[in-house]
Amino acid sequence: MSLTSTNAHTASPNQDTDAQQLLVSIVGAVAISHGCNDFLQSMLPSIYPMLKDSYSLSYAQIGLITLVFQITASLLQPWIGMYTDKHPKPLLLPGGMVVSLVGVGLLAMASSFGLILLAAALIGVGSATFHPEASRVARMASGGRYGTAQSTFQVGGYIGTAIGPLAAALLIIPHGQMSVAWMMLVALLAVVILSVISRWTVKHGHANMKKKGGAVLRQLSRKEVWQALGVVGILMLAKFTYISSISTYYSFYLMQRFNLTLEHAQYYLFSFLAAVAIGTFVGGPIGDRIGRKAVVWISFLGVIPFALLMPHANLMWTVILTICIGLVLSSAFAALVVYAQEVVPGRTGMVSGIMFGTMFGIGGIAAAALGKFADTWGITLVYNACGFLPLLGFATLLMPETRLKKQ
Repeated sequence: MSLTSTNAHTASPNQDTDAQQLLVSIVGAVAISHGCNDFLQSMLPSIYPMLKDSYSLSYAQIGLITLVFQITASLLQPWIGMYTDKHPKPLLLPGGMVVSLVGVGLLAMASSFGLILLAAALIGVGSATFHPEASRVARMASGGRYGTAQSTFQVGGYIGTAIGPLAAALLIIPHGQMSVAWMMLVALLAVVILSVISRWTVKHGHANMKKKGGAVLRQLSRKEVWQALGVVGILMLAKFTYISSISTYYSFYLMQRFNLTLEHAQYYLFSFLAAVAIGTFVGGPIGDRIGRKAVVWISFLGVIPFALLMPHANLMWTVILTICIGLVLSSAFAALVVYAQEVVPGRTGMVSGIMFGTMFGIGGIAAAALGKFADTWGITLVYNACGFLPLLGFATLLMPETRLKKQ
């Protein structure tokens, strides 16, 4: 018995190491699949100019394509998350990506505006199915480091979003609509990865979640829950309205104010998007160490001077300040997602669906509203006004603590 016991003890550290490496690989696989999903999402608007010319579409019809995609991608997410919280369906992950795969194939072969709308809807449904379920798996495989896992998951999406327009410019637009079919390979890769992840979820995911519970959480009252979610909503509104103002109109701003070419303006836009990705990745681990509220405070209050100065700076400082804005402001997203999951424990899918759905919704609505604002009062005034949005970060004062204080 003593020999058996000794072997068990010596094997235990190796088993723990192997288990930790497996969790890291699962989180990495979820991040890669997130990159594939968001690659397909960003590819769609990138080929709008080609579709507009091919089918003589109006701007209103282009807007309708976006609306159909946003409605399916945003509004379905909380309902899917709510359902799967009560009735776990791991096979929804590869199943949803199959729907996206069909949508991409239909987009390649679409011969009418109606079929293009149907393709956009299918890609939206696939995305709506993916986000709440994949976010849940990232939490399951976090080993208690929820912020780190969530930020890694998010960075995968940002990388896919950045690559999508590049692929469209290099592969699709020069070769025409049928070349969209090559993007089905990306969806197929994601289906394979998600099939493996879903099998892990069935065998180990829920047991692993119970074993790695993380910090002990307070039981919030109903009033505190609504107060916490209200504050998160305000912070999400401020964050994604400001992010949308730069990601959508930054190139126009640089071209108008500094007489840059579109090519040079796109390089500076890429620098901002890269900063957003880096800030998102860094914010998660920091939140695990110092707490969610601390990261939110740093993110919103830290960005205020950069946001207020940016509209008055020269070109060099505009670029520097914008990179600082991307780094600092984006660091809060993983913390906000994990905080909301702690506020409503046991509803990871629903909360993730609401958070990601809100992100898409706010981004789309803000882009449209700010565009109207810019048409009326000018793009420079838009950035002057948006510079005050981070001041809404003072709402963090009203965020209830979710963790029990150490004695």
